Amino acid sequence: MAEEKPKVSNEIAEGTGQFDARFVLWRRFCADNNIPVETLPSDLTGETKDQWEKLKSEQLRRPESREP
Repeated sequence: MAEEKPKVSNEIAEGTGQFDARFVLWRRFCADNNIPVETLPSDLTGETKDQWEKLKSEQLRRPESREP
Protein backbone atom coordinates (compact mmCIF):
# COMPACT_ATOMS: atom_id res chain seq x y z
CA MET A 1 0.00 0.00 0.00
CA ALA A 2 1.43 3.41 -0.97
CA GLU A 3 1.99 5.95 1.77
CA GLU A 4 -0.52 8.78 1.53
CA LYS A 5 0.66 12.38 1.40
CA PRO A 6 -0.81 14.66 4.06
CA LYS A 7 -3.70 16.79 2.84
CA VAL A 8 -2.81 20.37 1.95
CA SER A 9 -5.13 23.09 3.19
CA ASN A 10 -6.66 25.40 0.58
CA GLU A 11 -6.59 28.28 3.05
CA ILE A 12 -4.16 31.16 2.84
CA ALA A 13 -2.78 32.09 6.24
CA GLU A 14 -2.97 35.73 7.30
CA GLY A 15 0.82 35.94 7.55
CA THR A 16 1.29 35.27 3.84
CA GLY A 17 -0.11 38.58 2.60
CA GLN A 18 2.60 39.35 0.04
CA PHE A 19 2.42 35.82 -1.35
CA ASP A 20 -1.31 35.74 -2.13
CA ALA A 21 -0.75 36.64 -5.80
CA ARG A 22 1.74 33.79 -6.12
CA PHE A 23 -0.78 31.29 -4.72
CA VAL A 24 -3.45 32.48 -7.15
CA LEU A 25 -1.00 32.31 -10.05
CA TRP A 26 0.07 28.77 -9.03
CA ARG A 27 -3.56 27.58 -8.91
CA ARG A 28 -4.20 29.02 -12.38
CA PHE A 29 -1.00 27.47 -13.74
CA CYS A 30 -1.96 24.07 -12.32
CA ALA A 31 -5.44 24.27 -13.82
CA ASP A 32 -4.12 25.36 -17.22
CA ASN A 33 -1.53 22.57 -17.30
CA ASN A 34 -3.55 19.75 -15.70
CA ILE A 35 -1.20 19.59 -12.70
CA PRO A 36 -2.54 18.64 -9.25
CA VAL A 37 -2.55 21.80 -7.12
CA GLU A 38 -0.87 19.82 -4.32
CA THR A 39 2.26 19.62 -6.50
CA LEU A 40 5.09 21.82 -5.31
CA PRO A 41 6.78 24.15 -7.81
CA SER A 42 10.08 22.47 -6.89
CA ASP A 43 8.63 19.15 -8.13
CA LEU A 44 8.27 20.46 -11.69
CA THR A 45 10.74 19.35 -14.34
CA GLY A 46 11.65 20.15 -17.91
CA GLU A 47 9.41 22.35 -20.03
CA THR A 48 6.72 22.64 -17.36
CA LYS A 49 9.27 24.03 -14.89
CA ASP A 50 10.48 26.51 -17.53
CA GLN A 51 6.88 27.59 -18.22
CA TRP A 52 6.27 28.17 -14.50
CA GLU A 53 9.47 30.20 -14.09
CA LYS A 54 8.59 32.34 -17.13
CA LEU A 55 5.01 32.94 -15.99
CA LYS A 56 6.15 33.73 -12.46
CA SER A 57 8.74 36.25 -13.64
CA GLU A 58 6.21 37.93 -15.97
CA GLN A 59 3.30 38.06 -13.52
CA LEU A 60 4.99 38.56 -10.17
CA ARG A 61 7.22 41.54 -10.78
CA ARG A 62 8.58 43.17 -7.67
CA PRO A 63 8.40 46.94 -7.46
CA GLU A 64 11.75 48.52 -8.17
CA SER A 65 13.43 50.08 -5.18
CA ARG A 66 14.09 53.73 -5.67
CA GLU A 67 16.97 55.43 -3.97
CA PRO A 68 16.87 59.18 -3.24
